[in-house]
Amino acid sequence: MKIYVTSVFVDDQEQALRFYTDVLGFVKKHDIPLGTARWLTVVSPEDPDGTELLLEPSGHPAVPPYKTALVEDGIPAASFAVDDVRAEFDRLRELGVHFTQEPLEMGTVTTAVLDDTCGNLIQIVHSE
Repeated sequence: MKIYVTSVFVDDQEQALRFYTDVLGFVKKHDIPLGTARWLTVVSPEDPDGTELLLEPSGHPAVPPYKTALVEDGIPAASFAVDDVRAEFDRLRELGVHFTQEPLEMGTVTTAVLDDTCGNLIQIVHSE
């Protein structure tokens, strides 16, 4: 068994697609219309057949309080592996990305947390 799709709830699918592709560097995998929403997934360009991230609309009534609680408590909705947290932090900051946690070393793990502009905090992480 392996993870096929995981999701983050986004306030605006088009805005999320731009952020996750143009800024974070993922590539669009699926874009299938589903009424007023879309089955919209992105993948890592390094693993195009790997785990897909669904940019899922925040339409369900339980989603807004859930997302608000996570953000208020500083809890990331997802975590993405990078080769070098500090280099990725610098690259993304140059692109105007807002970080709620600058790179933090915790033993063999370095993390940073960013705002995805779609209502989520996202952690980037590197482990040695």
